[in-house]
Amino acid sequence: MPSPIGHALAGTSVAWLVDLVPGSRTWRTAPAFASFFARAGHDLTLVCAGLAVIPDLDLIFGIHRTFTHSIGAVIFVGLFAAAMAANAGRPVARITLMCAAAYGSHVLLDWMAVDRYPPAGIQALWPFTSGWYISGWDIFLQTERSHPMTAAGIQQNMAAIAREVEILLPIAIGVWLVRVKALAGFSSKLSGSHHPAE
Repeated sequence: MPSPIGHALAGTSVAWLVDLVPGSRTWRTAPAFASFFARAGHDLTLVCAGLAVIPDLDLIFGIHRTFTHSIGAVIFVGLFAAAMAANAGRPVARITLMCAAAYGSHVLLDWMAVDRYPPAGIQALWPFTSGWYISGWDIFLQTERSHPMTAAGIQQNMAAIAREVEILLPIAIGVWLVRVKALAGFSSKLSGSHHPAE
């Protein structure tokens, strides 16, 4: 299963990708001279990166890869994000989709990863079924979580992280560049309009 680094990269990438959907951004548009953090989406980007990592907290409770790694959990996160966005007066659909996609990226990456711990895979379709699913594509390498501080564990985890960065960092950079260009166009439209759309 991928590392937190891979999951954070994927969650951020899909959240930024969803954010490219047309619609109002006046609630958080950052000027071109704003900080990297502001242009990256403020704390919403951090939330989405965190949501992509958080399913693995189930390791603490001995329920790893079960309902926390499922479509049911993705739906729950989406509904919770919708309620929070509505309460804060933010665009409900945009924030819901960004947060659900970020969490869902964890499920997708684990489904495409090597898993040597039986039963292999994740309970991706919970609560509709408790079956275990894995793609068999082995795109992402197995990480060592039982003995991560041994020489073999460190070597295995570094190899897994290197593969994740090799695959996911170019995707994140590509989406970032497209996003910067799209948001710059949106900002210029706002500055040229006397009545920006809400």
